[in-house]
Amino acid sequence: MNARFARIVVLVSGAAILVVETLATRLVAPYVGLTLESTTAVIGVALAGIAVGASLGGRWADVFPPRRVAAGALVVGGLGVLAVRPLVRLLGPVLGPGPVAAILLVAASTLVSVTALAMVTPAITRARLTSVDGSGSVIGELSAAGTIGSLAGTFLTGFVLVAFLPVTAILLITAAACLLLALLVVEDARRSALARGGAAAVLLAVALVAVPGRCDADTVYYCARVDTAPERPGAQVLVLDDLRHSYVDRADPAHLEFAYTRRFGDAIDAAFPAGAPLEAVHLGGGGFTMPRWLAATRPGSTSTVLEVDQGVVDLGRRELGVDDIPDLDVRVGDARTTLAELPDASADLVVGDAFGARSVPWHLATTEFVDEVRRVLRPGGLYVLNVIDRDPLTLLAAETATVAERFVTVALLIRPDQLAPGGGGNAVLVASDSAPDLAALAASAAGRGEPGSVLDDAATRALAGDAPVLTDDRAPVDHLHT
Repeated sequence: MNARFARIVVLVSGAAILVVETLATRLVAPYVGLTLESTTAVIGVALAGIAVGASLGGRWADVFPPRRVAAGALVVGGLGVLAVRPLVRLLGPVLGPGPVAAILLVAASTLVSVTALAMVTPAITRARLTSVDGSGSVIGELSAAGTIGSLAGTFLTGFVLVAFLPVTAILLITAAACLLLALLVVEDARRSALARGGAAAVLLAVALVAVPGRCDADTVYYCARVDTAPERPGAQVLVLDDLRHSYVDRADPAHLEFAYTRRFGDAIDAAFPAGAPLEAVHLGGGGFTMPRWLAATRPGSTSTVLEVDQGVVDLGRRELGVDDIPDLDVRVGDARTTLAELPDASADLVVGDAFGARSVPWHLATTEFVDEVRRVLRPGGLYVLNVIDRDPLTLLAAETATVAERFVTVALLIRPDQLAPGGGGNAVLVASDSAPDLAALAASAAGRGEPGSVLDDAATRALAGDAPVLTDDRAPVDHLHT
């Protein structure tokens, strides 16, 4: 086998493995969530497949003609790539969320393709070895080609392909490259037998496109869709992966449906004069519910939204009328880095509603990030933060301790039943250097059916107790969240 062609085959197979691995995280997220556990499951399954494939490829290449082994592995790998998405969509609703489900879903959908593609390198290496002399160079050369392919697959997928192509197209291109190489690798006499796999490829390609999923749009970070809200005519719900993130009523932009957004509204109204326009920074855009509310209830307000996902912004513009919100400035980028670009003392209000699955992204939960929030806030400004946690509320306690260390006064908006054993859900931290109007907050909460849901500074700090303060050096939010 020609040395250059051998390097190309190994490079492409290595790249294909990492394309599958990179996309798997996004594909399983609508069913098991995008968490540290789901990411770990993808990496673990991929490494297991690579180990098994390398062992099988080497053994079979000693028993059968190595080019035939490589070609067969490329065919199975290519067909497996086509099957990844249909399998995820069929099995995801059955398996449901959770760490074990994540491992099972990733393994069922990707293990065959990764294992088969990992067989290619040892088989091609065996085909290139004609004697012991020079074998070290051949092995090293092909190992390097496989590693370069893996790097190319990782960076191309993460930085280029996902940004410009739908997942379906990326998988089709990857599978086609594997199947084409299989035809070129196998001996001429065997090509007609190999070509019969084309029928399976066509069927799987149809399934790749036709099996329905949960997305209106595959964004860089999410499987996103907009649903109609059945309880309110004309209202819409933005769903990211498996979570209802935002509730939007364009006919009544002052309406806040989700309890945590009502708590946001209560905290803002208690901190600032009624109807006074505010300059606000929103960490996370979602359905742009709070910028819409501010524009409706406090005319003249300006909202700077820091949203990491351009696809979410585009979907909001198409489906949720985001461009109709007055005085809105959308900046696409990570909230940590884009907040750092804002001027000192430039905002009256910072709204924290950025999430990676069910927890605040770790780098938006630390003291160093809270310092950035304080820098951007004017004296007397307000920071409100949405935190999702479950009993025993270890993440909420840690985040409360972190915010409380940096602000003079804190309050927590959470119902008593959420603090009871087995409770949890969305809680809102309210932080400022000026004491909030607790009486107004309590009256607003009671008026909408949440009496006793306002914890003052002392009670909030008591809830935090001896919880660890999160820092850039240590912020295990995925493990604290339950």
